[in-house]
Amino acid sequence: MDLDLGMLVLRLALGPMLVLHGANKVWGGGGLSGTAGWFESLGLRPGWLHARLAAGTEIVAGVLVTLGLLTGLASMAFVGLMAVAALTDHRGKGYFVFKGGWEYVLLVAMAAVALAVVGPGGWSVDAAAGLDLAGAWWGLAAAAGGLLAAGGLLAVFRRPTPGGA
Repeated sequence: MDLDLGMLVLRLALGPMLVLHGANKVWGGGGLSGTAGWFESLGLRPGWLHARLAAGTEIVAGVLVTLGLLTGLASMAFVGLMAVAALTDHRGKGYFVFKGGWEYVLLVAMAAVALAVVGPGGWSVDAAAGLDLAGAWWGLAAAAGGLLAAGGLLAVFRRPTPGGA
């Protein structure tokens, strides 16, 4: 029961946080057009595509982690999202998040890998459905798959402007 409670707390910390990040990209401040412009400034082109891709992935992965559904795969999405953030928006700013660094995204990615290793706990949809998507191999898959997905996305779509992002 202690492990189930602990994993529920971790899922309730990670999942809704990512859902809100995705929702903010759609409905916050400048909406999707503002998010698209921000992605363009990071060299992610076309910005309109990345705004939608990031927001959708954040919302879906966040909901899945919150529910404890397809946890290993959702953790992989977390890692991919955080790797892209680290290599674009936080790149070259050092470690500490208060200076714009990659501390926060590393912590989120590592917590997602830990979640993939340990699993969502007994109080999850995965457990209720009898899905076993956790363990060392799932942790490795979440880390490696997320990093490969991020690397592929950046290799294909990142086109920084000279002297810019």
